[in-house]
Amino acid sequence: MKVILQQDVKGQGKKGQLIEVAEGYARNFLLPRKLAVPATADAMNTMRLQEKAKRAEEARQRSEALKIVEKLKNSPVKIAARAGANGKLFGAVTSKEVSDALQAQYGIELGKQKIVMDEPIKAYGSYQLKAKLGFEISGTVYVMVVEEK
Repeated sequence: MKVILQQDVKGQGKKGQLIEVAEGYARNFLLPRKLAVPATADAMNTMRLQEKAKRAEEARQRSEALKIVEKLKNSPVKIAARAGANGKLFGAVTSKEVSDALQAQYGIELGKQKIVMDEPIKAYGSYQLKAKLGFEISGTVYVMVVEEK
């Protein structure tokens, strides 16, 4: 019996996939638990439309990520911080502060989890941080830590 999975089923397949299973397995396990629906013509059309919509959404997100990469090239972020006598910062500049500064200075929304920092910034200077935007796309965030007046 052919069914379309509504959720991921271990050992069978992923959501939206068309699979061939034993009739008893489908009737007694998959269908009552709403893990699958019978593969009727209507269900097949619905599945194709959902796949098409998913691909269109991924293409939109990919193009949005490429636009963000272009914006980041021309957007050096300035962060003011206080430091002691030897130039060592009180505390550290974190990815959340960089994300907030990007939003405030340029209107670029970039989640703190997308900014990759090997270690927190603890001194004045210029830094290049990597931003992973998904879909194998990454950009560079230029950060300048300056003295707070």
